[in-house]
Amino acid sequence: MTQLLWADQDRHPGDRHRLFTAVGATFPAATVLYPGSFVDVAASFVFDDVTYVDNDPRAAEFFADAAGVDEIIATHRDSVQPASWRFLPDDYRRRLDVDLESIDLLVSFYAGFVSEHCTEYLRTGGMFLVNPSHGDAAMASLDPRYELAGVVTSRAWDYAVSTEGLETYLIPVRNDEITLDTIRRSRRGVAYTRSPYAYLFRKHRASIWGEPPISHGGE
Repeated sequence: MTQLLWADQDRHPGDRHRLFTAVGATFPAATVLYPGSFVDVAASFVFDDVTYVDNDPRAAEFFADAAGVDEIIATHRDSVQPASWRFLPDDYRRRLDVDLESIDLLVSFYAGFVSEHCTEYLRTGGMFLVNPSHGDAAMASLDPRYELAGVVTSRAWDYAVSTEGLETYLIPVRNDEITLDTIRRSRRGVAYTRSPYAYLFRKHRASIWGEPPISHGGE
């Protein structure tokens, strides 16, 4: 079951491995939090300490086979140093067993509004890796705790991180007002004039669990 779930996840062999390698080469991270990970353990091929979070029973079954997960990671891992990982079978929208301000890299791929609920775990100066799906990148762009630090581009199933020309990104195609409420209602990404594979935001201001929701755009 473990190998079958991983094979289904890794439909384009090595795709996420190459992605995380590119990110790690530009923005090294010791600790990673991956809410909504399902069974994507490619982060552990590159990073030393990863916490995976998902409330899907299939993910819980996958990670329960610790030996099988270790075998997948060891087969693909870049370093000879063993990876440290743990799995939380939780809904990331609730308080997680993760220390506040303890994470170097927060990941959001097709998992909803991770930034709204998990930014407090990211240390000040840490990075938030997010793809345009589900509106989470748009939400981060409105969050005063974040600043755009890089973009991930994709070509022929390979990835590169750029920190140049960032002022040309996150420019909406339409002139419609974009607010947190409109993003929450649509649960879709905003159409921008330039569309990288993913964005990297740096957290430059601390946050506290339970602080009032961020407000922007005339809300």
